Amino acid sequence: MPEVLKIGLVSISDRASQGVYEDKGIPALRDWFGRALATPWEMETRLIPDEQAMIEAALCELVDGAGCHLVLTTGGTGPAPRDVTPEATLAVADRVMPGFGEQMRQISLAFVPTAILSRQVGVIRKQSLILNLPGQPKAIAETLEGLKDADGQVKVPGIFAAVPYCIDLIGGPWVDTHAEVVKAFRPKSAQRPASAG
Repeated sequence: MPEVLKIGLVSISDRASQGVYEDKGIPALRDWFGRALATPWEMETRLIPDEQAMIEAALCELVDGAGCHLVLTTGGTGPAPRDVTPEATLAVADRVMPGFGEQMRQISLAFVPTAILSRQVGVIRKQSLILNLPGQPKAIAETLEGLKDADGQVKVPGIFAAVPYCIDLIGGPWVDTHAEVVKAFRPKSAQRPASAG
């Protein structure tokens, strides 16, 4: 049996965590992974307020305790005083992966000029990749899938195209995707025959 990809999802919102409104980040991600992943996966979720210590604890718990290979956060990446997700993420990081944040902002700038206010980061902790995503479901899908033209051809790659290979490199399980949602990119030397699992 191939190792199952373990995904941690952390939705960070004062109001959603207090029940003021319904969290939309985790359901949107659960739906997206259901459409995008072609290999087995399971998830653990957390809904917490914008408190740096709680965010740090949740990230450490998902990586160190639950053994997640990929952890995604939604919310808390803007310039407001309560937006501390990037600080919490960097505080638990072993290494920073700046290309993820750069690409997320490039994608979002095609839709809104305020994308430059986003401070999303990508990091590695132990053998896990942690990525800060936007909070809105539409922006989450755009960030993961990238920009496509009217014919469905990718104009600007989404960040998830690079995630499976990154997980390979840090010692995680093999991850395949449904190319019509997002095509995982690997160099020729890292590809497997179609029949291999």
